[in-house]
Amino acid sequence: MEPPGHSRRSLLKGAATAGAAGIAMAALSGAALPTAAGRRSAAPARIAGAAPAEGSEQVVVHVRDAATGEMDVFAGTTCTRVRDTQLAARLLQAAR
Repeated sequence: MEPPGHSRRSLLKGAATAGAAGIAMAALSGAALPTAAGRRSAAPARIAGAAPAEGSEQVVVHVRDAATGEMDVFAGTTCTRVRDTQLAARLLQAAR
């Protein structure tokens, strides 16, 4: 499902140009910043009902609204909307 007003291709092109995919994956794994590793909780965050990620599948995260933590996660041919204010803030901080 694609969000209205944006084509998947334009979002992927913009994200690739900005390097958002690499930043998002690094932030999700806790390797984006040395200080992020120190702030991680003991157990990694898990999303209920989420399937394990494929090793070769690229993931792109589009932060729609940092204040509410609304993000679109593109993986393969799927788009999933999630809300996580802390993750959105960490991704934006890593992108600066």
